[in-house]
Amino acid sequence: MDDLKKLIEGLHPLERAVLPHIQPGITLQELAHSSKLQVVEVDRAAQWLENKELVSRKSDIKEMVKVGKTGLLYVTTRLPERRMLESLDKPVAIRELPQATSLSAEECNVSMGLLKSKGFIRLEQGKVLRTKEGEQALKGEWEEETLLKSLHKSPRSLQGFTQDQQLIINALKKRKDLVELFLDKTVTVTLTDLGKKLSEQKVSSEKVLDRLTPEHLKLGRWKDAKFRRYDVKINVPRTSFGRKQHYRAFLDTVREKFASLGFTEMSGPIVESEFWDMDALFMPQFHSARDIHEAYYIKEPQQAKLDLSIVEKVKQSHETGYGTGSKGWRYAFDQKITQRTILRTQGTALSARMLASKDLKIPGKYFGITKCFRYDVIDATHLPDFYQTEGIVLDQGLTLSHLKGVLKMFAEEFAETDQIKLRPAYFPFTEPSCELFAKHPELGWIELGGAGIFRPELTKPLGVDVPVIAWGMGIDRIGMFKMGLKDIRDLYSHDLEFLKYTKVI
Repeated sequence: MDDLKKLIEGLHPLERAVLPHIQPGITLQELAHSSKLQVVEVDRAAQWLENKELVSRKSDIKEMVKVGKTGLLYVTTRLPERRMLESLDKPVAIRELPQATSLSAEECNVSMGLLKSKGFIRLEQGKVLRTKEGEQALKGEWEEETLLKSLHKSPRSLQGFTQDQQLIINALKKRKDLVELFLDKTVTVTLTDLGKKLSEQKVSSEKVLDRLTPEHLKLGRWKDAKFRRYDVKINVPRTSFGRKQHYRAFLDTVREKFASLGFTEMSGPIVESEFWDMDALFMPQFHSARDIHEAYYIKEPQQAKLDLSIVEKVKQSHETGYGTGSKGWRYAFDQKITQRTILRTQGTALSARMLASKDLKIPGKYFGITKCFRYDVIDATHLPDFYQTEGIVLDQGLTLSHLKGVLKMFAEEFAETDQIKLRPAYFPFTEPSCELFAKHPELGWIELGGAGIFRPELTKPLGVDVPVIAWGMGIDRIGMFKMGLKDIRDLYSHDLEFLKYTKVI
């Protein structure tokens, strides 16, 4: 009884107004009529009652047929094929049919095809003649006319027609606006056993307040008012508010974390030169590592403008080692190749630009979140455009131990673990080089990216003579882990339902 009392106290005014009128199998329209409410109000009340298991709702969907706009016109003016047949009391030339029948050219063409298929007309030497079958057909009402007249009175269920009538409807449906098919949904409501028990309590339709207004407080009306009990467990529609796109929000969080750790953000162009994207990183122009990047080349402009003094130093580093103790790659550096423009293939291009910048500070810590492009086949794990995050720390005396400490800090921040592994690796621009693996609490060991110490053949031509530890990570993959996504394409989804309810970090 206490549960019933709580249910009654929690009923909305619409529910109170509808409940006394519910009979087995009553429709929403009938409920609206008997309760003197609008159908939408009754529908809303029925849904709330169903959520409380007080009523059951049943939906019956029927395919209905109604006469269309043109069909409505033909009910009063007669079908164009009948009007044509009536006009053929003598042979008429085809070109003169519109004038003789007062029909449009389109109606004439349709009518001729229909009448000829039924054998009501024939064509002789460019003229149209009415047959004996056609003359006989004019004496009675056609099935198409009978059907249109019946639909003119009210729409009917498609299932209520015979098979032959349905064939006629399908034929009429092919003609513009003669008949229309639509779905009619009828919702019926019936009290459940719990609902019957509650209705026996004679639910009062007295006014119950569901909100406290300033007026109630000011005039003291709240003292004698009866308030509705709130049910915090009831299902309610989800409300969607404006918010950042989920991946953009994640990238902003990453940016904030780096900034809070004292890093300065680097920036650079998406349309990059091969010089900053590869040559300045001590990647030889003949090296197979360039093939892996599968760069998109730019048609216009094809050549980038570069500081030739820096290009000359990098050229010497490639050819002879630039006085670093290295012999370089020992090949003839091609300046035309280094000026070619491409879409940036790796975020490390920002690090090279930063090292050569007049704004560089030593000691210093820098990071970048960069959009990169490489040719790839699109699937659940690959896209031709992706984000990388990379960074550098430069100071006197930095070693691999310092790099390991920085990478462990990143693993804690981005993979939520302090368990990391460093595996030896090869990159043309770092020595030593390693790959970072972190043990994710749910996914196990995952690869986060590559790292190492920049080679002096890279740093000295750019004007830096201190150790530089560097790393780069595929931030897209980390974002997927954070948001629980299985398909990388969902990072950039345009699906509104997906965007409304996807987890935002």
